[in-house]
Amino acid sequence: MPARPAANKPSDTKLTGLFLDMLAAEQGAGPNTLDAYRRDLTDFSEFLGRVGHSFADAETQTLRDYLADLDSRGFKSTSVARRLSAMRHLYRFLLSERIRGDDPAAILSGPKRGRGLPKVLSISDVDRMLRRAKELSEAQDASPSKRLRALRLYCLLEVLYATGLRVSELVALPRSAAKRDARMIVVRGKGNKERLVPLNEASRQAMADYLAATEAANGEKKKDSLAASKWLFPSFGESGHLTRQHFARDLKELAVASGLQARLVSPHVLRHAFASHLLHNGADLRIVQTLLGHTDISTTQIYTHVVEERLKSLVRDLHPLAEK
Repeated sequence: MPARPAANKPSDTKLTGLFLDMLAAEQGAGPNTLDAYRRDLTDFSEFLGRVGHSFADAETQTLRDYLADLDSRGFKSTSVARRLSAMRHLYRFLLSERIRGDDPAAILSGPKRGRGLPKVLSISDVDRMLRRAKELSEAQDASPSKRLRALRLYCLLEVLYATGLRVSELVALPRSAAKRDARMIVVRGKGNKERLVPLNEASRQAMADYLAATEAANGEKKKDSLAASKWLFPSFGESGHLTRQHFARDLKELAVASGLQARLVSPHVLRHAFASHLLHNGADLRIVQTLLGHTDISTTQIYTHVVEERLKSLVRDLHPLAEK
């Protein structure tokens, strides 16, 4: 029989809470990051409970058994690697807090995996979506509510492709971001860090048109919660603004209406398109890193294949000894 954890050891639930509090306070982890850690550690805790262990007394072999269990359940290597990362962070925390005297995850190795290239839409694909979204926003036979939703989607798409914002940053933009004279917006990203992101004329105009339409639709209803909302894309949901899931669904519907496959389109794919198209047209990798809000340049380097292809084409087309 496997050994039962000692009665005086703190529960997994309590340790998870302490760990998440640390991530929020010391590393500025946002709600989405905390939710992901909570889900991963809850699954890990449930496995440990089934074999008679807890965070406080699990050994390295038990952790290996859990990784094997994930594999048997059909988890992809990327998901297994993420769970392993959560375990490593947890046990480093428990060691630093002297809740444990060792780190059973320190010598674990994760699944071997290559870093896949991100899905990227072509410039023509994005243009098709923008044109279709514009057409829908200008449809004369649409009802006022339908036209307002179309204007919102067109605005979201223009701003996303112009800035490369994370979807969580995009849907939570404040109403003040739509100021007509604003050439830059302040974005609060991961770790509660702020960065300046430039806007182009098309995105500024889309925001101005959408904001004017929302104010006209609200009319005299100044006490309406949406009319008084601080968010640019308000909703009646718990967050007070449009959800990531709602925008993703609308975007897939637009993709189909534009003649594209829904599975190839998502807010994150458009963020990738923003970065790849900038690099293809000669932008510096460090500039793109800043615009995307990446702390580490290695995260941005997944796009280096775009730079490499551009350099190859430059040599092929411009070198005096290249074959014509």
